[in-house]
Amino acid sequence: MVEIRATAADREIERLMALHPKGYDLSLDRITRLLERLGNPQDRLPPVIHIAGTNGKGSSAAFSRALLEAAGMSVHVHTSPHLVNWHERYRLAAPGGGRLVADDVLAEAIARAAEANRGQSITVFEILTAVTFILFSEHPADVCVVEVGLGGRFDATNVIKQPATCLIMPISLDHEAHLGDRVELIAAEKAGIIKRGVPVVIGAQEYETAREVLIETAGRLGAPAVIYGEDFLAFEENGRMVYQDEQGLMDLTPPRLAGRHQYANAAAAIAAVKSAGFPVTTRSADAAMQSVYWPGRMQKLPAGRLTELAPAGAEVWIDGGHNPGAGLVVAEAMTELEEKRPRPLFLIAGMLNTKDQTGYFRAFHGMARHVFTVPISGSDAGVPNAELAVRAGEAGLSAEPVASVANALMLLRDTWDASEDAPRILISGSLYLVGEVLAENGTVPE
Repeated sequence: MVEIRATAADREIERLMALHPKGYDLSLDRITRLLERLGNPQDRLPPVIHIAGTNGKGSSAAFSRALLEAAGMSVHVHTSPHLVNWHERYRLAAPGGGRLVADDVLAEAIARAAEANRGQSITVFEILTAVTFILFSEHPADVCVVEVGLGGRFDATNVIKQPATCLIMPISLDHEAHLGDRVELIAAEKAGIIKRGVPVVIGAQEYETAREVLIETAGRLGAPAVIYGEDFLAFEENGRMVYQDEQGLMDLTPPRLAGRHQYANAAAAIAAVKSAGFPVTTRSADAAMQSVYWPGRMQKLPAGRLTELAPAGAEVWIDGGHNPGAGLVVAEAMTELEEKRPRPLFLIAGMLNTKDQTGYFRAFHGMARHVFTVPISGSDAGVPNAELAVRAGEAGLSAEPVASVANALMLLRDTWDASEDAPRILISGSLYLVGEVLAENGTVPE
């Protein structure tokens, strides 16, 4: 395992971790108290696009940023979690496109938020959310794109009183212990970011019950709703992406991000940027589709220390999806790749014990030739690799536990029949695992 050298910001966060809970305790009381002591920086932000949902939040944030920057706007972006470095959560507007926050700037903001908290009960995520508002209020930008951490109603980002627009991406079962064990309950929590009179864009929903909850909430609050499939949509035609809304059609280059599901994610971002009052032209949208960047989600792993361990000519992909809904869209993306160029598919998977592991693996039944299960060193909640192999077996997959991603790649390399097409390898099941892989490969997000 490659060791990432601790930075000044890392050391500040380590001090927080020693004092405060690492997980979630959904409430707005603590973050509100802290922000008041900091002078309520959340009330001094540029216009905000606020994004919630189970799957696709990060992709839609990346598309929103690309769209806005292609139109000449300067953009701050908050996303979570990070993959390798904490700095990934804070992208600050800069000439030529946003940049991850500098370490000294982040460390100072964390120290200031921690000092203002005066040692009172709070979670680390809440302090780091306060840091978002410090940074975004003190550095100039035209727009902020803010991704919810967990849920919506009681998420620490939901102290934003009047966003320019809200965007709610596909909702499915995840974080049931915090949000409820039925899709409509989770949808009600996510709908908590909808504000009275503020436009809300409702992305493509797999579940009609979720869609109904979002539409009902918007109606009750008088929030103008822009709904995927009714007011806007995207589809593929002649190898192009076509976006359509009441203003007409845009004929666009397909998104740089892999997977057919990214058409709907891109469409939701276009609708959100428009509903926030910012311009989107065919030219700027086309440029955004080509420039969008979102690591760790259906990403072809760049050449590095790990890829060189794989069989010669192999394709290695990574994706951080970790619930059954994500499994379905990733499996669909793998099917698209298979249609373009057939290759044997192998999975290398690590997952957390808070996820529906069998449900995730079920999406790959009949597709994956074999699964190698690996431990996750970056989380105490990682499922032991032997147990995870059992879960994959319950989904009808051939599976075996191995010690690490590197071991799985070398095992494949050493046993590969050179007469076969080189394999397609998907490393997936957890953002923790994807972060470990990017670090080990030497290709950290920038």
